[in-house]
Amino acid sequence: MMIRDGVDPLIPLARLARTAAVALDTAGAPTPASIGLILSDDVELTELNEAHMGAEGATDVLSFPLLTADSFPIHDGKAPTAGRPAGSSPAFSTPPGRRAHLGDVVLSVERAREQAAAGHGGQTGDVRWSPGQELRLLVAHGVLHVCGWDHASPSEEAAMRALEQRILAE
Repeated sequence: MMIRDGVDPLIPLARLARTAAVALDTAGAPTPASIGLILSDDVELTELNEAHMGAEGATDVLSFPLLTADSFPIHDGKAPTAGRPAGSSPAFSTPPGRRAHLGDVVLSVERAREQAAAGHGGQTGDVRWSPGQELRLLVAHGVLHVCGWDHASPSEEAAMRALEQRILAE
């Protein structure tokens, strides 16, 4: 986990790491594996959002997966892809004694704090809870994106939102 200068992580780092670990396990990520969590601010997320997503302005979380979505188990809300029947699992392979690095998640702690304070937190944008709870949701959300989850269709979004709630309940 990396914390940019001047960024307050809001809650104990062990709590964020636990949320990420539960999300990885729940999503069927290989073990052992690693994921980078970078706690940053709106300035960096604005730059990354423009450079990598072609979108203007800050966002709360961006994920940078190193594997394709097909590298992870097929999940609720996502149709099987060609060559991968429903119920099949990918075969992860890494060199002996090495852990697979799955990607990085960059979070704006500033945005999490503002969303929670304004009552614009949670999955629906109308939840009033602590900034730490909002940050945990963003960690879970970002990790699921690294693990091939998305919310482009209503069925995918419903499945992803339900999984996020299970992760946060742990």
